[in-house]
Amino acid sequence: MALNRRTFLKSIGVAASAPVLAKSALASDVFITEKASNTYKIVTANIRVALPEDDAAGFGWNSRKEICADILRKQKADVICLQEVLREQNEDLKKALPGYFSFGFEGPEMDEFNEGYHLIAKNPIFFSTKRFELLAAGGYWLSETPLVAGSKSWDTARARNANWIRIRDKKSGRQIRVSNLHLDHVNQTAREKQIKLVLDDAAQYQPDLPQILTGDFNASATNTVYKMVKAAGWKDTYTDAHGEAEPGFTVHEFQGENYTKKDKGKKIDFIFYKGNFKTTSASIIKDSVNGRYPSDHYFVSAEVSF
Repeated sequence: MALNRRTFLKSIGVAASAPVLAKSALASDVFITEKASNTYKIVTANIRVALPEDDAAGFGWNSRKEICADILRKQKADVICLQEVLREQNEDLKKALPGYFSFGFEGPEMDEFNEGYHLIAKNPIFFSTKRFELLAAGGYWLSETPLVAGSKSWDTARARNANWIRIRDKKSGRQIRVSNLHLDHVNQTAREKQIKLVLDDAAQYQPDLPQILTGDFNASATNTVYKMVKAAGWKDTYTDAHGEAEPGFTVHEFQGENYTKKDKGKKIDFIFYKGNFKTTSASIIKDSVNGRYPSDHYFVSAEVSF
């Protein structure tokens, strides 16, 4: 389905957020260190929704939220793209990361459910208010009716959404567009239709506009979804830095290197780019604190330069 840019929700809350951005910038020195003026660090992190059953198993959000925040802080990223975020998690991380502004959680609810795994799990994007100003932003649902909140198509297991921001570097004036998604975890057809929607949206912009695409794709580099992204002109930061060999699992069920299925697991969390960028580094973040992990996913980072 071809999408007209004007049909998407744009510039949501930009004017209203300006005072917040100005205040937040005062605290950003705590987390953001000076980088080369043409280099940006991006992190994508599926933080795992806060579930009662995880509390019972010892992996609950309250027991790992400080670990999650600490590991994210240490990355000193310019942009942090999150998946599986519930309201309480978004609020906790906004408090823990005062040098960032969070876009993409507030808005229409995910679906008809108001508890359990569903509960408005979204994909907000945090960006450094010291480094960037917000020019425009929006979100849409990965369905045949992308402006209908909570809509589902193609037998997707859950309603899925994507968020995007367009930001400007305060020093250089360079603009960057960042899209963040979480594709269906069950249905391959749904994943392919969902990624086509995102790729069509991004394709509407001028080829020279640098863009970043991040998220939990629930698909490895051998999957058609990955091949569709590459065919649309996107480059994988991790393979840029390390080559085409499969690096191994990013989902580990809170077990880390003790994950029982690690020999079969593959990388499904990615940071892609297009436009006038090159990759300077990329890594899978395997940090833990006293054997405790921030999520059932490893986080992924990349540095890109103009």
